[in-house]
Amino acid sequence: MATRREMQTMATPVETDNTALMNANDGSTTLQTDRGRVVIANGVVAKIAGLAAREIEGVHDLVSTSLGQTMAGFARAVTRQGSHDMGVAVEVGQREAAVDLRLIADYGVSIPSVADAVRRNVTDRVEGMTGLHVKEVNISVVDLYFPGDPEVTAPVPRVQ
Repeated sequence: MATRREMQTMATPVETDNTALMNANDGSTTLQTDRGRVVIANGVVAKIAGLAAREIEGVHDLVSTSLGQTMAGFARAVTRQGSHDMGVAVEVGQREAAVDLRLIADYGVSIPSVADAVRRNVTDRVEGMTGLHVKEVNISVVDLYFPGDPEVTAPVPRVQ
């Protein structure tokens, strides 16, 4: 199994059928065919993974993976933009992707079963929509949601 470092490569094409897959230095993947080129931004891969994870029963929500994502979430909330990639980090190579997810599970579900279902769905969606091979889907269950509890939002950071 390749490590994440081995998956990250420079912009050198790899032929797969009649398609060359390349990584640009701007965090996107380029699919070059004999009829044209398609550029897939890493953010698109993250959104696909986030939506796929949320489709699974037992996943209450995804939570931010960093302070930067938390701040971006606040900005999106103010501007009423979607946050489909919240709680998702991806590393995309020439032909492979690795996905990290941070989620809140519903109380009472089998966490290993939910994690397996999330892993399968994320892999199927990303591979089906992008043509990338998903090498790993790492899942961190960081909290439990209890029915009847109020929805918790991240605290607003205070400036000192």
